[in-house]
Amino acid sequence: EAFIRSILSKPFKVPIPNYKGPLGLRSLGVKRAGLRGPLHDPFEEGALVLYEPPALSAHDQLKIDKDKAPVHVVVDPVLSRVLRPHQREGVKFLWDCVTSRRIPGSHGCIMADEMGLGKTLQCITLMWTLLRQSPDCKPEIEKAVVVSPSSLVRNWYNEVEKWLGGRIQPLAIDGGSKEEIDRKLVGFMSQHGLRVPSPILIISYETFRLHAEVLQKGTVGLVICDEGHRLKNSENQTYQALNSLNTPRRVLISGTPIQNDLLEYFSLVHFVNSGILGTAQEFKRHFEMPILKGRDADASEAERHKGEERLKELISIVNRCLIRRTSDILSKYLPVKIEQVVCCRLTPLQTELYKNFLKQAKPVEELKEGKISVSSLSSITSLKKLCNHPALIYEKCVEEEEGFMGALGLFPSGYSTKSVEPQLSGKMLVLDYILAVTKSTSNDKVVLVSNYTQTLDLFEKLCRSRRYLYVRLDGTMSIKKRAKIVERFNSPSSPEFIFMLSSKAGGCGLNLIGANRLVMFDPDWNPANDEQAMARVWRDGQKKMCYIYRLLSTGTIEEKIFQRQTHKKALSSCVVDEEQDVERHFSLGELKELFTLNETTTSDTHDKIKCRRCVNGRQVRPPPAGSDCTSDLSQWQHCADKRGLPDSVLRAAWDAAVTFAFHHHSHEEQRGIP
Repeated sequence: EAFIRSILSKPFKVPIPNYKGPLGLRSLGVKRAGLRGPLHDPFEEGALVLYEPPALSAHDQLKIDKDKAPVHVVVDPVLSRVLRPHQREGVKFLWDCVTSRRIPGSHGCIMADEMGLGKTLQCITLMWTLLRQSPDCKPEIEKAVVVSPSSLVRNWYNEVEKWLGGRIQPLAIDGGSKEEIDRKLVGFMSQHGLRVPSPILIISYETFRLHAEVLQKGTVGLVICDEGHRLKNSENQTYQALNSLNTPRRVLISGTPIQNDLLEYFSLVHFVNSGILGTAQEFKRHFEMPILKGRDADASEAERHKGEERLKELISIVNRCLIRRTSDILSKYLPVKIEQVVCCRLTPLQTELYKNFLKQAKPVEELKEGKISVSSLSSITSLKKLCNHPALIYEKCVEEEEGFMGALGLFPSGYSTKSVEPQLSGKMLVLDYILAVTKSTSNDKVVLVSNYTQTLDLFEKLCRSRRYLYVRLDGTMSIKKRAKIVERFNSPSSPEFIFMLSSKAGGCGLNLIGANRLVMFDPDWNPANDEQAMARVWRDGQKKMCYIYRLLSTGTIEEKIFQRQTHKKALSSCVVDEEQDVERHFSLGELKELFTLNETTTSDTHDKIKCRRCVNGRQVRPPPAGSDCTSDLSQWQHCADKRGLPDSVLRAAWDAAVTFAFHHHSHEEQRGIP
């Protein structure tokens, strides 16, 4: 024993005569740690640097501990090469927020870019950077959770695969038994270390809420909430489940953030950065009450001034953790988008049914003392369905419900709901023509959007009768199947001509760039819902000119809804989520006006906006700046006479100008083309 101990106690000697090299204490086979350095070259051309260490004097450089010196944080060149300028700015903003560099002590932000600006790519870049590097030369976080609507879970998985190309293996949970999901979540939460095998969890809001207990047992470095306007109500279970997740870094994504209902706005900001606006009671006392008092018509000058001051203060606080860019940026990268509002006259059958309903149901008389009754809400729904197609209210006519007594006799003899009859609906007739012309003159695909699944049923009947190939996505479709049909429809080789979409089930976040024409068949009370649905085709990856058709029934409740959306005061004062909220935002006079029918107009909306682009009922192109022509035909005649042009040439030029202005005006204004 003593002999062995004496052998072992002798220090190791290098068995090389006269060896002068270093004698470190490190283990054999382990790479010597070199100088700390950034993961990617910050001086490479096009490098996106998120953090730059402070410049040190020569004296400070001698004193600093080299093993603790901060390093550059540089976005992986694989991603920075594909980021557009506004996306690079967005990634920098997100990183500054979640690392508490914008607001000390707060680690959250709201990414509120409009639809189509690449919010998903910006957030993937943020996650990848945080998972791989930090100024301390180690990963900032171990794990990240992405919570999204169920229809977007597979889309997030595909986007991570697309941009990171197998560098990371996300875990997407889009179905399975409770035990199976719990097992996967336990496995995800138990991962630790510098290189976690599956560091990104992608899960739906519904699944997260049901399995929140498992996820709340550990810590998560970052949570991203896609379509985050779902969290505007701090009382719902989803909000509370997410809020109890143990993570300081929170990013909320919403292309349509609520900016007008102050308490909803408070909920969103409070979720990402708890405390920067105080408690709910403090917020109400300091911000909400003074701002609302200041906006009241009877407010005194002092109250208005105080309201404006508090509003400015609120905006200045929130803008430190909110970034928003508009879709105008896209016009530099995407093809032209032409949006047209098409007012369709009611058919004689629809007109008679509409007038009969207003006489019998008497919804205006139901409005007593400014209160809206359940029957009035039912009347709104009935009128909206009638505008879509009489078939949608046929059962009510058969059962002679209130407003439809004796209406069955107005239908053509032998009428049946088994087949669709486009000629009975003004909008369906226009849709039939749009689809027929598109199919026969181009290889374009079309997305049809409606708020009612009953209307989607009518679309199906129309497609079958015209032999159009189609796919349909509504709330009954499973999550896995949704992702598959979207991927298939977007393939250039797929034979499907039409994609039918329920705005409630798939209006948010879906990427349908396989189509370049979209028909909004009926308007929604909430303009954000329509904007979300219309942004499905005009987004990154689109190669063809896009056409958006918004169909409205002339002189009906649909035009009133559309006016409510477009009126600046309405947009700035309220966002209506459901029809049940109509009472809060309409005066008694406005409610009564909903239940009227204007049969004499070509467009009630056009009459009310007092359009200055029309001469004798025709829309014309405004004259170039500094020209001696105006948009009056007599002035054109004067110019033609000066140049010796015959009347036939003048008429052809005039008609061409009118047509051109009608088709291209909206997008030219958007792009700033004179």
